[in-house]
Amino acid sequence: MSGRRARMAVAALWAAIACVSPARSQDATDLRKEMIGQWELATTDRSKTCVVTLKNDSTPQGFKLELEPGCAAALPFTKDITAWSIKGLGDIVRLQDAAGQSVVDLTEVETGIFEGMRTGEGIYILQDLAAARSLAKSMDQMIGDWAMVRGNGQSICGLTLTNTEASQDNFQVFLKPKCDSVVAAFAPTQWRLDHGQILLIADSGEIWTFEADDNAQWRRVPDSADPLILLRQ
Repeated sequence: MSGRRARMAVAALWAAIACVSPARSQDATDLRKEMIGQWELATTDRSKTCVVTLKNDSTPQGFKLELEPGCAAALPFTKDITAWSIKGLGDIVRLQDAAGQSVVDLTEVETGIFEGMRTGEGIYILQDLAAARSLAKSMDQMIGDWAMVRGNGQSICGLTLTNTEASQDNFQVFLKPKCDSVVAAFAPTQWRLDHGQILLIADSGEIWTFEADDNAQWRRVPDSADPLILLRQ
């Protein structure tokens, strides 16, 4: 399955979820309690994500929240979000601006999964962060093009993860031209997911291990002063 087909498959999954009857309405107070914590706001294929922390502290228009610093770059409309509230019959989670107006309203379509539409943009998904990270680590989500960058953001190599079997439990990975000499010397030819980590494997047997960090990136471990990070393209 190509990276594009994998993304289409995920989008189709979300579309199927959207067709399911909405989850049973519940008391607004109960829903508010359940929403406290970290959530991921994302496009349906999770190519663009934003971590939102919903809090129980009151504001004049609703309740406080925190957006990770990269949210506005990933999802520009989030720059207008300053608070959240429960609307409707206690079944709509509203991410709102300073005036209390909706930036995006999201309705629960499956336990712990909320869906909202922005006119002219499309559908967005709000999901428990831990569950979203678990989804991100599935095989199909990994297929496609990646960039390896240093901690300062400098790109040093492009690579493509495939689902073409190379050996038992391992799949082919291809480096793109003009990689940094450190990566070119390592020369991984296979990869796999292992206990939530991405392993890049060279023919020599050398292995580089990457795990998801708090910014939904994949950082090489053990960490170093000049870290290497994998970013989905």
